[in-house]
Amino acid sequence: EAITTAEVPDLTQDIVWDLNGDSYATSCKDKIVRVFDGRQASVTATIEPAHEGSKSTKLVFLGDNGKILTCGASRQSSREVKIWDLANLSKPLHTETVDTASGAMIPLYDNDTNVLYLCGKGDGQIRLYEFENKEPYLHKLNDGFRSTQPTKGICLVPKRGLDVMHHETARLLKLTNSQGIHPLRFYVPRKSDAFQEDIFPDCPAPTPAHTAEQWVGGSSKPPVTMSLNPALQKGQAAKKKAFKTVTQLSRELDEAHKRVEYLETKLKENDIAFD
Repeated sequence: EAITTAEVPDLTQDIVWDLNGDSYATSCKDKIVRVFDGRQASVTATIEPAHEGSKSTKLVFLGDNGKILTCGASRQSSREVKIWDLANLSKPLHTETVDTASGAMIPLYDNDTNVLYLCGKGDGQIRLYEFENKEPYLHKLNDGFRSTQPTKGICLVPKRGLDVMHHETARLLKLTNSQGIHPLRFYVPRKSDAFQEDIFPDCPAPTPAHTAEQWVGGSSKPPVTMSLNPALQKGQAAKKKAFKTVTQLSRELDEAHKRVEYLETKLKENDIAFD
């Protein structure tokens, strides 16, 4: 049984794994973001400090392109996001000021569509950005989602749980203080009822890429993926329903009547009662 322990000097505010599960990053109350080797629990890189403000710092890896996003506050207590290159953490690639609200931000990233859902703890707004791996890195999509009900916690539903045939590209589960969990659905308007391959690429499947022993031994693999196309589930094309004509149904009904008459005759010949 492999057990490793990573120590940080103060309260841990967030911990996230990268896409392949090779390393993870933590944010701490001391304002330092640390990147750890997932197997050795040794620090491989640090950002000191990621943000100068006192708000909680939240993290998310931006796919497999070597970028990480941090959410925190500036020295003037403005909420901000920064994008960093893991190969050079001396300065951020991009900094974007969001607003002056008091709550911490929760970043949720869709690796398949490169869409960032920037949620605020304690407020009801969700901002949408598209990430591009070149300047200016973040493109605001629209006004996002607004609600008067504050957010206590929030997460993304796995892609395989979405209604893809109605073009639902994301579903967020929003935890509230007194009104339970609110599902928030995001759709891409399309006129066609067919499966849309451009907005639903293959997504992570509920199948491990390797065993625990292989991972400890150094195996590094991307997630196993699956198609979201209902016609290709389980690797086989779904059979289309065959509709029969009135003539075909009438012929089958006549054959069934003849079969019933034949069986009734046989029962009578053998003195077997039937209803």
